[in-house]
Amino acid sequence: MWPDPEALAAAPVADVITAWGRLGYPRRAIRLRECAARICERFGGAVPDDYDDLLSLPGIGDYTASAVVSFAYGRRVAVKDTNIRRVLSRVVDGVESVGGSATARDRELAEVMLPDDPDDSVVWNQAVMELGAVVCTARTPNCADCPVSSSCAFLAAGRPGLGERRTRPRQRFQGTDRQVRGLILNALRGMAKNAGRSGDGESMPRSVVRSLWGDSAQVDACVASLDEDGLIEILEDGAIRLPRE
Repeated sequence: MWPDPEALAAAPVADVITAWGRLGYPRRAIRLRECAARICERFGGAVPDDYDDLLSLPGIGDYTASAVVSFAYGRRVAVKDTNIRRVLSRVVDGVESVGGSATARDRELAEVMLPDDPDDSVVWNQAVMELGAVVCTARTPNCADCPVSSSCAFLAAGRPGLGERRTRPRQRFQGTDRQVRGLILNALRGMAKNAGRSGDGESMPRSVVRSLWGDSAQVDACVASLDEDGLIEILEDGAIRLPRE
């Protein structure tokens, strides 16, 4: 749909939000477009190949920056995704990786184990990531078919704490503002698709918006938060629509 940063940066916000669909966290759609615009402004439309330059872009963190540098540009940089961290924690330290943000030890292991040769480092990142995704999985690792089982400290120790995760409060979805915001955005996307031109004159009366959910006060609060996030526009009569530029 948008083959390069220049095309994405020029796309109407409404089109980007509509294309994002129900992937979740729709604010990321706007951040992606903002990232494309920054790439055009600062880097001539070319995605930068420098880790620090990538980190300066909206919505780009350590994992994305290191993955782009490694996989797109073939540079030596440790990619610290969940799968790689789990494999290295088990094989080298013999302990279960409990997820969450990367620890100092995660970063140290990833850097120490990474081959010095740039080409080899790219293959290493890809291979260890794949190993974690299909063999050394979180809850049911297939140790019998693992190519490094003979040197795995975790297996030798009897796989202590297998499947343990950091405890986090279970997040409720039903009835939350997240659910209501999603209903509103999905209804606007449906209108845009039916019209064939995202956000072009299509608006939803507030009465229709309120009919989407039983609590009109919650609906109004969610409309206000969506407007604050730049995901919708509120018209003078209270109707709403996807952003227009």
